[in-house]
Amino acid sequence: MASEPGPLTNWPWHGLGNFKYALLAPWFAHSMHKFATSKTEERDLLNLLIIPVLLLRLLYGQLWISISRFQTARSKRRIVNKSLDFDQVDRERNWDDQIILTALLFYGANSVIPGTQRLPWWNTKGIVLATLLHIGPVEFLYYWFHRALHHHFLYSRYHSHHHASIVTEPITSVIHPFAEEFVYFLLFAIPLLSMAFCGVGSIVGLVGYLIYIDFMNYMGHCNFEMVPSWLFRIFPPLKYFMYTPSFHSIHHTKFQANYSLFMPLYDYIYNTYDKTSDSLYERSLKRQNEEKTNVVHLTHLTSIQSIFHLRLGFASVASRPYIPGLHLWILSPLSYLLVVLTWIFGTTFTLERNYFNNRSMETWVIPRYSFQYMAKLEKGTINRLIEKAILNAEKMGAKVISLGLFNQGEELNRYGETYISKNPSMKIKIVDGTGLAAALVLNSIPDGTERVLLIGKLDKLAYYLSLVICQRKIQVEMVQKDLYEFLKLQLPQEMKDFILLSDSYMSKVWLVGEELRYSDQMKAAKGVLFIPYSQCPPKIVRKDCIYYSTPAMVVPKAFENLHCCENWLPRRVISASRAAGIIHALEEWDTHECGDMVTSTDKVWHAALKHGFTPYNSSSEI
Repeated sequence: MASEPGPLTNWPWHGLGNFKYALLAPWFAHSMHKFATSKTEERDLLNLLIIPVLLLRLLYGQLWISISRFQTARSKRRIVNKSLDFDQVDRERNWDDQIILTALLFYGANSVIPGTQRLPWWNTKGIVLATLLHIGPVEFLYYWFHRALHHHFLYSRYHSHHHASIVTEPITSVIHPFAEEFVYFLLFAIPLLSMAFCGVGSIVGLVGYLIYIDFMNYMGHCNFEMVPSWLFRIFPPLKYFMYTPSFHSIHHTKFQANYSLFMPLYDYIYNTYDKTSDSLYERSLKRQNEEKTNVVHLTHLTSIQSIFHLRLGFASVASRPYIPGLHLWILSPLSYLLVVLTWIFGTTFTLERNYFNNRSMETWVIPRYSFQYMAKLEKGTINRLIEKAILNAEKMGAKVISLGLFNQGEELNRYGETYISKNPSMKIKIVDGTGLAAALVLNSIPDGTERVLLIGKLDKLAYYLSLVICQRKIQVEMVQKDLYEFLKLQLPQEMKDFILLSDSYMSKVWLVGEELRYSDQMKAAKGVLFIPYSQCPPKIVRKDCIYYSTPAMVVPKAFENLHCCENWLPRRVISASRAAGIIHALEEWDTHECGDMVTSTDKVWHAALKHGFTPYNSSSEI
């Protein structure tokens, strides 16, 4: 919100949440009834198209968000090299307010302005009139209104809300207090109303003008340069009639220059054009992956709906822990279509880029879902995708790559050892995070605990945890005979006295891995602590027990550009595997942590704390 909110700062439907769309329901019902009961020659196409156009604009805005985030994550022609944060995502989550307002105003205008009820599809005179009026009155009045908004009185009460976003995203363009946005609507209404009152309106003219405004708004705030230089070489005067993302980014970094709406003409006329605009434009066009990436974290999609939780999906959804809900299930048909498309055409892509201690870090996504990792037929394809990602990361200069979720596994790649065997000259270090995950689990066990129950799938971490727990003279109970017999064979002789096969389920502390069964949870005593050692959380079925988080760490405040949640983890919390890769790079350890290799829990624990990472020990008592 503005630093000193003025009158009409809040939108009229502030506080309604997504129920604000219900405001359109009476109008929509009326338009449908009117269309169905009217004679063919009297049907009002404009009134009927208002909701489809609204949906089109919502989709259009979302596409701009996804494309912009995809490009800036890859550093392709990025303009402002600064970070986004959760505050900006929260501030910009109501970007659809202006689309709803447009629809309401169109419904109202259509019902009272003569001649708008039976518009033709096309009218050349109307489009010419709208073009001239936009170049003249709209751009001119906007320029001076915008300069007025930068006066302290109006800036502190209204426009500062928009300028709180130094690093802009496409939807930043429409984030304004209600009063300010309403004035913009009055300006944009000049061509629309003029076409209507002059009798030269058309559906293409009205809808096309809206699409033009959206395109120019989103383009100017997308933070990567997309306007090719050949346009200005072919037609040099175009620089007065079309701005670029780099041109407008200067306004958000310097504030007192480049005030124009979409056409820099008036900045040239009134000498407010920033002289560095051209050089920034040229530098932005040439900027191609000039940042060196030090660490890569390799993850994958989880559930079917998780694709919408990605940073490239719905920004406001991605900024909160992933919880499947109605809002995502509604998109299930599209989810299944995307599963097929990613399976056929998907390649590994960059999800986000972070910065910490002068190091650049990227998260890459393998375009496969959790259920595909369980299919034997997919094993070869997934391994090839992972190996290719590792080799690409090394080629671009990364020192460490961490394997998240199911990208590591005994059956898939022996916790990454397969890739070392196939590429013995590889210099990049592969990290699976076992040491740090074990340290986090061990530090979650309450002091004074004498015994724990180890239950779930046997894997590398389960074995290593058993070893360290036995070394600490804590008894490890098991109810799975195969798990007990394996550990009895593998653990050193002096440790075997601390493992016990039992069927009592009486331990107050359970270390749980994957494949934890519902029936096992129901046998737990009241108040049991479920501490996961797997990267995926167990399903919560007991209301009288306490469920801890999967191994994870809170990042230091200096960790930049983190504005989305990693799967089910809360804000500014990352998985142990991802944190382990970062710590490995910070410490410049020249060893792998994959296969049978494990970094000492004490060593990695103290290194994590030294760099400002703290354990995330949150638990949920249902």
